[in-house]
Amino acid sequence: VQLQASGGGLVQAGGSLRLSCAASGRTFSSTNIGWFRQAPGKEREFVAAITWSSGRTYYADSVKDRFTISRDNAKNTVYLQMDSLKPEDTAVYLCAAVYGSVWSPRSAGSYGYWGQGTQVTVSS
Repeated sequence: VQLQASGGGLVQAGGSLRLSCAASGRTFSSTNIGWFRQAPGKEREFVAAITWSSGRTYYADSVKDRFTISRDNAKNTVYLQMDSLKPEDTAVYLCAAVYGSVWSPRSAGSYGYWGQGTQVTVSS
């Protein structure tokens, strides 16, 4: 599966952005999708994930109640709605995919496919 992340940009603190992760190739509806982010000089950090079967969602504590992950299998797209953005949310956001039901949503090593990332910058 090939992944294309988009929707990043520059926004003021308190603002919103919606990221999209469009998939092509292998059957998208059987993939679990995760969003991660990486700021300069920092390790890659889990943000949110969603399963393909039940739509169960997972969130990092730092974004819970501010970010919402959703998917539209008909459009082969996963979305990350980001509200109440903070300067510390500034990072490159990447989407990733993994097939199957045995996975660790919060572990980057669980994912076999990665998109190229989209930059999110939140000004104070």
